[in-house]
Amino acid sequence: MRTRGTLRLATRGSTLARRQASLVKEALEDRRYEVELVTVETTGDQIRDELIHRLGKTGAFVRELDERVLEGDLDGAVHSMKDMPTEQPQELVTAAVPERGPPGDVLLTPDGSTLEELSRGATVGTSSLRRRAQLLSERPDLEVEPLRGNVDTRLEKLLAPALQAEHQERSEADKERKANTGDEDFEPEYDRTVDEWFDDLSELERQALGREVETEYDAIVLAQSGLERSGLQHSVEYRELPVETFVPAPGQGALAVTARDGETARDMQSAIDFPRSRVETTVERTILAELGGGCIAPVGIYAVVQGEYVHATVQVFDRDGEESVEAGRDLPVEHHAEAAREFARDLADRGAAELIEAARDDAANDDASAEDKPKGK
Repeated sequence: MRTRGTLRLATRGSTLARRQASLVKEALEDRRYEVELVTVETTGDQIRDELIHRLGKTGAFVRELDERVLEGDLDGAVHSMKDMPTEQPQELVTAAVPERGPPGDVLLTPDGSTLEELSRGATVGTSSLRRRAQLLSERPDLEVEPLRGNVDTRLEKLLAPALQAEHQERSEADKERKANTGDEDFEPEYDRTVDEWFDDLSELERQALGREVETEYDAIVLAQSGLERSGLQHSVEYRELPVETFVPAPGQGALAVTARDGETARDMQSAIDFPRSRVETTVERTILAELGGGCIAPVGIYAVVQGEYVHATVQVFDRDGEESVEAGRDLPVEHHAEAAREFARDLADRGAAELIEAARDDAANDDASAEDKPKGK
């Protein structure tokens, strides 16, 4: 039983999830609510070695939180909107959509390279089918490899090879320095010792230095909002990818607070809902729901309110980025949900439905292959 007057909100336990939940908590506290965050572990958190599109699949990071709300244990749950299924239990509502963060993706590299500057055959890491298809559509020569983990884990995987190589070089240089002690003509390769170099590393770089390297990534792609909310945007070089060609996932950059339909939900909506962000994400999620893509198909949908219209851009790819259906349309704000459904139906007729069905078949084949694979392999 919750303390009278205190809102108890569920959150996942990752650093990013708790930071995002804290943003909601602070916004509500600014409106004089008392808020307690309650950490709930989800299926998505427990299965750490599977790609997101194999987790069941939609809602792997959401269901357990919402179940606690529906059972009456908690007043609401804070989600990354892009993780939310488009279908919800009837008694559950999206109580609030706070102001959206940056919606796009960023390319991170050890040296600040752009996508065009990556060498032919470079290895790029991503956990997203959408990003994989978009990358291959722009650069079919790239090797796109799976990448999972929290934001800091992904950065460590990117930085580890170069840091470990430099550590090895500096260690060997230190040995040579010691072997030539007293030789006035000897010029050391580095001004600082390996210990002095190590002392200047950030905590993230030190963690990367000790990480076992399985795949050497030349670059990785992440959501800009996740990078910034994790406070790690200064830890590595990155380039923003244009939303026109790398159309974001529906709801990317947005948070959502779910709650049982009723007074508490209405109170939270009145306190922290940002109408523009709600309209934009409603358009995106309505199109996704009508297309039926879920997280099994490479689909990008991005909507921006522009005066009396919402401009919606949609990309639907096959898995290898070789085929696509792409379109943009201005939808009237006044009837944005129905206009979004009509836009989605038109896209389906233009070939998007076939691409999504093919992606669904691919996902089913992946699952069948995984079941046939010997345990422990």
